[in-house]
Amino acid sequence: MGEYRALLRICIYWRNTLANSLSARKRARQAERHRRQNASQRSYVRTAIKKVLKAIESGDKKAAEAAYKDAVPAIDKSVTKGIMHRNKAARHKSRLNAHIRDLQ
Repeated sequence: MGEYRALLRICIYWRNTLANSLSARKRARQAERHRRQNASQRSYVRTAIKKVLKAIESGDKKAAEAAYKDAVPAIDKSVTKGIMHRNKAARHKSRLNAHIRDLQ
C-alpha cells in the first residue's frame, strides 16, 4: 500500500509539472528534492541563531557562549552548501559574538 501511494504521488507530481521530456522531469524532481533539503538546512541555521539570541536576551553568558559554539558550525556549513552568502554568515557571527561580549 505504501509503494502505491508513493507511485501515485509521483504520477500526480508529474502531471502538475510543465516538464515534457524525461530529462526535464528528472530535473524537476531534483529541484524539488534540493528545495526541501535547502529549506531544512535554512531552518536549522535560523533555529541555531535564535537559540543564541534567546540566551543573550536572558542574560546568561555561559548559555549564550554554548549556543554560539553550536551555531557557528551550522552557519559555516550553510555557507559551504551555498545556502547563505559568506559575508552574511560573517556578519551574523560577528554580531552574535559582539552581543555575547557585551554581557556581564
